[in-house]
Amino acid sequence: MKTGKLIVFEGIDGSGKTTQLTLLKHYLDSRDIPNEVIDFPRYWDSFHGKTIAKYLKGEFGEVDSVSPYLISLAYSLDRATAKWEMNGWLVEGKIILANRYATSNMAHQAAKLPEKKREDFLSWLLELEYRVNKIPKEDLVIYLHVPVGVARALLIKRGKRDIHEKKFEFLTNSEVMYTRLAKRFRHWEKIGCVTNDGILLAKEAIHRKVLVILRKNKILH
Repeated sequence: MKTGKLIVFEGIDGSGKTTQLTLLKHYLDSRDIPNEVIDFPRYWDSFHGKTIAKYLKGEFGEVDSVSPYLISLAYSLDRATAKWEMNGWLVEGKIILANRYATSNMAHQAAKLPEKKREDFLSWLLELEYRVNKIPKEDLVIYLHVPVGVARALLIKRGKRDIHEKKFEFLTNSEVMYTRLAKRFRHWEKIGCVTNDGILLAKEAIHRKVLVILRKNKILH
């Protein structure tokens, strides 16, 4: 029986997911709250993750030329092969911090499709992930909202980018999808990560917002 909690950090590339996950892990560790961290895709630890790495390097073609349905199978199998370990952590009562999850595919892969085809894709993906593969359902999705222009500037500073990160239109469509999903699903919480002037907030300020959300959702006291 599931007694732990699965928290997912989401956002477009360059939104600070890894930074905020790391800060939250340090917070939990400092209070002796049992937790585990998992990153998806698992590029080095999973057969399917290695396939995804090839896709992101452009070995199967540009972002628009690879079917979102087909590549989503690789992403979903990567998660499915981790579900037994994740379920074990949840039974032990641990908090799992996931850097991306099925929720990433809901935004990024739907963003590749014309508007009128996105809903059918989302229905297919939800059935694949949660009914067919039976991965654990996330308890909370923390969506770190960073405008595309700000996120892209951060990615450029970071250096080498994958095929998703190189396409401005793709990032823009992904942002639209993320914002739409955050409005649609009650277990999604959106955090604005920039000021009204478009300046990125300090990581500590964003971390405080994360803690407020966790308390609001009764995951932390």
